[in-house]
Amino acid sequence: MKYELQNGWKKSIDKDAVFSYAEKYKSFLNEAKTEREAVCECVRLAKENGFKNIEDVETLTSGDKVYSVNRGKSLILAVIGKEKVECGVNIVGSHIDAPRLDLKPNPLYEDGEMAYFKTHYYGGIKKYQWTAVPLSLHGVVVKANGEKINVRIGDEKDDLTFVITDLLPHLAREQMQKKATEIVDGETLNILIGSMPLEDEEKDGVKANILSILNEKYGICEEDFISAELEAVPAMDAKDIGFDRALIGAYAHDDKVCSFPNLTAILETEECERTAICLLTDKEEIGSMGNSGAKSNFLNYFLSQLLEKTGDVSSTVKLYRTLNNSYCLSGDVSAAFDPNFPSPYEKRNCGRVNYGITLTKYTGSGGKGGSNDASAEFMAKIRNLFNENDVLWHAGELGKVDAGGGGTIAQYIANLGVETVDCGVSLLSMHAPYEVASKLDVYMTYKAFGAFFKMR
Repeated sequence: MKYELQNGWKKSIDKDAVFSYAEKYKSFLNEAKTEREAVCECVRLAKENGFKNIEDVETLTSGDKVYSVNRGKSLILAVIGKEKVECGVNIVGSHIDAPRLDLKPNPLYEDGEMAYFKTHYYGGIKKYQWTAVPLSLHGVVVKANGEKINVRIGDEKDDLTFVITDLLPHLAREQMQKKATEIVDGETLNILIGSMPLEDEEKDGVKANILSILNEKYGICEEDFISAELEAVPAMDAKDIGFDRALIGAYAHDDKVCSFPNLTAILETEECERTAICLLTDKEEIGSMGNSGAKSNFLNYFLSQLLEKTGDVSSTVKLYRTLNNSYCLSGDVSAAFDPNFPSPYEKRNCGRVNYGITLTKYTGSGGKGGSNDASAEFMAKIRNLFNENDVLWHAGELGKVDAGGGGTIAQYIANLGVETVDCGVSLLSMHAPYEVASKLDVYMTYKAFGAFFKMR
């Protein structure tokens, strides 16, 4: 009669399967630190598993596997089901972007005979956490002639790294009196990139030397930064945490900790009644805006292609009918209870480490503002699905009432008429340069998404 939670490790768990899956996930994290890298890695794995670019396929039948890339930053993969697309599809949506520091359009300058990159932070961060941390640089530079140069600097064992310096404690009396939000100003998140002047260069010699190095190695000039997307991220690999190795510490668990289970679950889906769709979006951390975010028409366009290529006549009415008949798990992280900081959590209704996937009826803040609030009917359907497939799960929300809150892509998918609920891994240190996730919870999220793809 009672609903009682229990730590997942106290149940009968295939520990070998959990730890084996975690190793694959750690490798993915190290390869795919940015949204562009995630798309590249996902497409590589998709092709290895028989998925074809939907643009190269004229007709689709049950069992076919296709993918579509949107501007190199978001991705959809699908396994065609036995039922008509119009009867509805099963979507797992997650995002592949993460909080970081983006270089400004004119980033390079010299001050105090040292060279720096100016940045604009992306997503919600505690700015003081990003100082005195080794950083790597990832992204693309597109030259005026259209040539694209891929950049990945700072992650290899003997590679160089970058850093944002901080003030020593001996001279930080004034700094330490400030509020946490003001300890480090956004405009001081400037990355140290060099200190050696170019020989015979009298003015801004260090900047000149950096430009010389960049031109020699990459063939770029200063103006090329204007048409570049360069992201500074922590230069740290995913590592096991704790003597028992039950946790994973890494950058960008949010939300690759749901995106990788989403990907691997769709790759292993061979037969399904309803068409299964893995949606990997960009821009969630800044509101899902833009043509690569969840608010774009990417999903609608892809569904229209599925209708057309499965032999149906695509129309606005049929697209809306498809959406209205569809189900979605919004795979995004929640906040795990942290005994070091208990006050913002409500213990009866919070995510927990090692308790399996967290099912979140609503997110938002201040009276569920900016939230999808899943229906009771759909919540019952999903918890029954998890129970039938031995998926460890628990219900949770993102902190106490009025303590804060957050959003996911759930509201944007739900706005299309899709039955949607949030669920994912609960993290420690969310949005920090190094987040912590449970291996057990990652594995259960993979199991949950696999079961959902086969749900009728």
